[in-house]
Amino acid sequence: MSWLDNLKQIEAFERADFDPALVAKMEARGVSKYSKIRFSSPTFKEYESDEISGCGKNSFPAFSITAAGCALNCDHCQKKILEPMIPALKPEILDQKVRDMVMLQGLQGFLLSGGSDKKNEINYERFYPVIEGLKRDFPEMKIAIHTALLDEKAAKRMEAAGVDTAMTDIIGAQETINQVYHLDRSVDDFEQTLAALCATKMDVVPHIVIGLHYGKILGEANALEMVARYPVNSLVLVVIMPFYAKPNTFTVPDTTEVGEFFLKARDKMGQRKLLLGCARPPGVHKLVTDAYAIMAGVDGIAFPADGAVSVARMTGREFELAYSCCSIKVGGDMKIRKACAA
Repeated sequence: MSWLDNLKQIEAFERADFDPALVAKMEARGVSKYSKIRFSSPTFKEYESDEISGCGKNSFPAFSITAAGCALNCDHCQKKILEPMIPALKPEILDQKVRDMVMLQGLQGFLLSGGSDKKNEINYERFYPVIEGLKRDFPEMKIAIHTALLDEKAAKRMEAAGVDTAMTDIIGAQETINQVYHLDRSVDDFEQTLAALCATKMDVVPHIVIGLHYGKILGEANALEMVARYPVNSLVLVVIMPFYAKPNTFTVPDTTEVGEFFLKARDKMGQRKLLLGCARPPGVHKLVTDAYAIMAGVDGIAFPADGAVSVARMTGREFELAYSCCSIKVGGDMKIRKACAA
């Protein structure tokens, strides 16, 4: 049977509508040349699907050094993406919480984030001594950080503190920077941040938000071109989630457009890792999006939808499970059995 026929046999997709031409294109390309796919369920939110169980332990939480505060208040986010994170307004709070979680909950790593200032910068300087101490005492701990915009000096300081993975959004349209982010910075500033990060030894993991310009595909292709020019560890794609925004300001990108962009990104990234991150619209949209991602050849998916395991099997792809942030280097040791050990 064709992939489209097989998709119709998967119970999770009973209400899903796939584009036959796109599925046929993906099947013709095949995915056998790609590595096994990693399904990640970071423990900063509860998760369970019909095929995969979440981990009860808080093995990879997210901390915000500004709690829910952010000076930009971007149209797509409205600061709500920070709300589920654990507030750590002072370095000593972060240090104590992380050490407690290591002892009591088997913490293996964490994501450090925070709200930006009006220049889309985050001042982590006073938290670097904490990171240095944690890496000294727990050398196997993996630390990821949302960098926002920065220069080469700031990137080197971040590296020196012991950060393993640097994550940053790349925006390819000036209109989106000005209108959605309310930011007086240029597209070049985002590329310069990428260049500064890639001059370090950190694993650099840029993110591209599909549909960031009020649900329209606008600067994504340019952002992809920028990322492809640099030796990044991997690229994370996410899809805009309008329920964070003010009513009637965003639309949801069409799943076929999203799937086509997956194919374009797969081609551009070559052998470098391509990942589908946490943020994407829920419901049937997520079911279809995740299926397209697997068929397009992504290397990892965070919080996979129902049916994802079935699609992996349908396409002949092996898979593994991890309870870490999807941006932590694929192929690491944070596997399901180790992460959920008693």
